Amino acid sequence: MISCAGDKAIKSATDSPEKGTIYISVDESFKPVMEQQIKMYEASFPEAHIIPTYKSEAACFRDLFSDTLNRLVVVGRGLNKKEERFLTDSLKYNPGCNAVASDAIAIVVNAKTKDTLFTAASLKSELQGKSGRDLTYVFDGLNATSTVRYIKDSILKGEAYDTSVVKAVKTSKEVLNYVSTHENAVGFLGISWIGNPEDSAQTKLLQSVKIAFVQCEVCKDKPYVKPMQESMITRRYPLVRSLYYINKENYKGLGTGFVAFLKSERGQLIFRRAYLGPIMDFEVRKININEKLSEK
Repeated sequence: MISCAGDKAIKSATDSPEKGTIYISVDESFKPVMEQQIKMYEASFPEAHIIPTYKSEAACFRDLFSDTLNRLVVVGRGLNKKEERFLTDSLKYNPGCNAVASDAIAIVVNAKTKDTLFTAASLKSELQGKSGRDLTYVFDGLNATSTVRYIKDSILKGEAYDTSVVKAVKTSKEVLNYVSTHENAVGFLGISWIGNPEDSAQTKLLQSVKIAFVQCEVCKDKPYVKPMQESMITRRYPLVRSLYYINKENYKGLGTGFVAFLKSERGQLIFRRAYLGPIMDFEVRKININEKLSEK
């Protein structure tokens, strides 16, 4: 947990939004988009150095509570009341915490698989080993990741999964690698790893895996939808979560500057370009172009 020495270190820090060095912990499922955010911020402020460590959600929270060098985490949930009270009591001020974008849990299957349709009920049944189908469900870990926590909370509703049908690998990339080489595998991972059609590496992956459809529970005609940007923002795709920052700084430091960047138009455009759901409303206006094209 946070020590007195850690509190003093925060108060005596000399960094600013434009320069200095900070260490942050980031949920590994958000790695692709957060690498873009950090790259753009450091390009804007050459004297600013943000050193991320990508790890499980539980490990990020351990860093938040116990690592005195760590002042900022980016995770898939906000603070609960107990955690918020502990940090407030320890730091003597309220830490900053809010959502900056929407993210989705994508379901990926092998490119040779014909069945790409899922419902919340079928996922629950299959994860509990009740369907009788010969499928292996692949997670980026079994207990400590935000993806596992989300599926437990939102699909299993707190009930246990059948460990005989679930496989744990270490990272989201390993989820993709496993699914691409096993026809009976079904993988769960953050959409920023696979949902950007402008990323050549991600589009190449879609030659060996497919993004599955999940039935919309709030739609009148119950269609099956993919985790596309529009379906995430409108919540037509059911497996949507938020991307949160938790910032321990109580002054205008590098962490606070980076958070402001994530919430600014430039940061929100990066989320949008990565095909996540920005919290900023970017209105699309229809225009008529009257100018005629040259015949040359």
